[in-house]
Amino acid sequence: MSDLNKQKIVASVPQKGFFGHPKGLFTLFFTEFWERFSYYGMRAILVFYMYYEVSKGGLGLDENMALAIMSIYGSLVYMSGIIGGWLADRIFGTSKAIFYGGILIMFGHIVLAIPGSVAMFFVSMVLIVLGTGLLKPNVSSVVGEIYSEEDNRRDAGFSIFYMGINLGGFIAPLIVGEVGLKHNFHLGFAIAAVGMFLGLLVFIFTKKKNLGLAGTVVANPLSPTEKKKVFSIIGLAALLIAIIIAVTIPLGILTFKTFIALIGILGILIPTIYFIVMYRSPKTTAVERSRILAYIPLFIASVMFWAIQEQGSTILAHYADKRTDLEFAGFTISPAWFQSLNPLFIIILAPVFAWLWVKLGNRQPSVPKKFSLGLLFAGLSFLVILLPGYLTGSDSLVNPLWLVLSYFIVVLGELCLSPVGLSATTKLAPAAFSAQTMSLWFLSNAAAQAINAQIVKFYTPETEMVYFGVIGGVAILLSILLFALSPKIQGFMKGVR
Repeated sequence: MSDLNKQKIVASVPQKGFFGHPKGLFTLFFTEFWERFSYYGMRAILVFYMYYEVSKGGLGLDENMALAIMSIYGSLVYMSGIIGGWLADRIFGTSKAIFYGGILIMFGHIVLAIPGSVAMFFVSMVLIVLGTGLLKPNVSSVVGEIYSEEDNRRDAGFSIFYMGINLGGFIAPLIVGEVGLKHNFHLGFAIAAVGMFLGLLVFIFTKKKNLGLAGTVVANPLSPTEKKKVFSIIGLAALLIAIIIAVTIPLGILTFKTFIALIGILGILIPTIYFIVMYRSPKTTAVERSRILAYIPLFIASVMFWAIQEQGSTILAHYADKRTDLEFAGFTISPAWFQSLNPLFIIILAPVFAWLWVKLGNRQPSVPKKFSLGLLFAGLSFLVILLPGYLTGSDSLVNPLWLVLSYFIVVLGELCLSPVGLSATTKLAPAAFSAQTMSLWFLSNAAAQAINAQIVKFYTPETEMVYFGVIGGVAILLSILLFALSPKIQGFMKGVR
């Protein structure tokens, strides 16, 4: 019997070992919990580490440059998921991808934990980007594998798994932010490394018993001939990139600014190529082409939404550090703690939104209208944060509750758009491109952060009202336009609601 058939038999036998779900969910829940703890812990203090003066333990980079690099970092993490998914599908399977990814992430945090230079920082960046690209998409894939297609616990299993992501994201900034900003950045990064190490231990020691064959089967393995060809191309590409870097850096051609601009171009170019290839493919039917056309405005709306939401770890993190009164109710707030608000609000509100959509049933808004609501809330979150500057000026510190309110409003938008977008992507995807379309959905976040890297340089305390006002205003205008066009888009969706 083949491994694939064995896997199907294992998945078809209902298991109850973790809150009434398969035991494998325990392994994946805590692997992802600790991976997200390490990632969000690192992210909570990384931008401060980049622009704090060397005397304060930072790298002393220009503030706008640090904000741009932070956006590029996020963009590359989402782009690398395409590579991680391909390697798992074609070479070593999702289980090994998770393990290798965890190792790379842990070493990335270890490099950050060692007092070093800007060069060491970029080494860690490469390790964490590659590691997250291997682990993040594939751990979600294995969650799907532990349930049979007929198992009605699947959606609830993903909800529990999603809770693990947000619990890790909630706790990490509170611990790593406190240690990193009040004591030592490198000690904070060391805690993030320990988090990933704990995730690896959970995965290694429980996967055989809990996951069985899930994640071990290579879905579409390369033939020996294909493997030789692919490895040759990868080797040549790596050599070419190394030569280009070695030549262009000394000549002053490849600089921070040109690299940021290059990622900005790729952030737009890669999704555009995806759309063209899928639309023009002979494997795509006429109905599927219509659905691709419907997906384009949803994708653009998603890019606009994430462009605002992801500034929570860049511009709003900077705002928390520089513009917010951190003495509140008798104690000092760490600016990193605000990074815990997004996952906290999601944990509280996700069940409410799930209940609301079920309660409304057929009366709930269509997919395009939910997207327009998501954009509306995103735009309002930026208009809210410009109000204290308008009321008190750009010189005085503002009440931290303004930031709390901004994070809360954008989460309302996220719950209208993010889970709905995932569901819509699976429904609108052409049959021949189902996996690639899911990659395309995540590329909307990569594109958003690539765009952010170009625009964060326009932010200063003096320009903050214009900055927040223009971006928030554009989001609201797009929201109104999308709402007006929603019946037309719905028509192109050909029966998908």
